[in-house]
Amino acid sequence: MSIPVRPDVHLADVLVARAEALILRGERRMLAIAGAPGSGKSTVAQWLAEALGERAVVVPMDGFHLANSELARLGRAARKGAPDTFDVAGYRALLQRLKQPQAGETIYAPLFNRELEESIANAIPIAAAVQLVISEGNYLLLSQGPWEPIAGLFDERWYVEVDETVRRARLIERHMRFGRSLEAARAWVESTDEPNARKVEKDRGRADFVLP
Repeated sequence: MSIPVRPDVHLADVLVARAEALILRGERRMLAIAGAPGSGKSTVAQWLAEALGERAVVVPMDGFHLANSELARLGRAARKGAPDTFDVAGYRALLQRLKQPQAGETIYAPLFNRELEESIANAIPIAAAVQLVISEGNYLLLSQGPWEPIAGLFDERWYVEVDETVRRARLIERHMRFGRSLEAARAWVESTDEPNARKVEKDRGRADFVLP
């Protein structure tokens, strides 16, 4: 299904209820929202955080994109968005730190800016009082390489599923919105986004809950 800005009433109730159950366990809880590129996971994460108010904050995996200059140095610029184009160790270290908040301490996370195509450091403040950290991204359930232990850092893992035609259309529209021509957008989806999607879909079974 296509996830709108606000999920339908039944799905919205289910998502909030599951999140509330996590919060009621006490202490800070960590929620992963994974899915293939264009599945709508960032929309779901943002909607859920808004529904929960000050109790929750979203920390996107995309803040850990390697800088464009580093991708160029490594020869990976044409594959930006692939699993090996992120600072996985840095992301893991932040998640571990977020799991054990210290009283009175604010932790800062990076945010990926699509207009700049770069990450901005220290852009997301996470106060010690935040009860639920929601992290969303393609590779949170990946069972390969340095990504494998990431899933275990979360208390619950969700996977967002969406119709393939809808997902591809979203990706093309997104790439065009940020400057690519229709032809270039389609080429990027086929050469980069779709191979990444296949990797993500293989580990769908690691999720505790799949958004239908």
